[in-house]
Amino acid sequence: MVRVMIEMPGDSCKEFAIIELQGDLETRHPVPLSGKFIGDLHFTNKDVPVLIIGHHILHGKVVNLEKPLGVLSKVTPSNSALSSISTTAEGGDEMDTSPDTEITTRQHVTHQIQAVIRKKLVFKTRPKPIIAHVPKKI
Repeated sequence: MVRVMIEMPGDSCKEFAIIELQGDLETRHPVPLSGKFIGDLHFTNKDVPVLIIGHHILHGKVVNLEKPLGVLSKVTPSNSALSSISTTAEGGDEMDTSPDTEITTRQHVTHQIQAVIRKKLVFKTRPKPIIAHVPKKI
């Protein structure tokens, strides 16, 4: 059985949301989108999400998740805690520290909650093109 330790921070957690797009997000050049600027997210006066990607606009809605999700980070003990292990046995005799003898220490890994995800922004409709200025015909 795997035991996962979760540590709750003292103050309240940050709250994140998931963005759900229907379809694929494609670029002209196939490059990874990780860490790249994709678009602007705005909210109207009635808290309706509006996503602007390039020359396209998407209108969505906010949906509550049935079960909240947690964003966790893994916390391992530092190496200085491992070096504080004593190498002497009872009675002051030194232990055999030859390569044949192994001192195994079990690291206690904990997980800390960084944020909670309770909502998602759903964009179901097709993107509409943004036309800034339409010249009048004469």
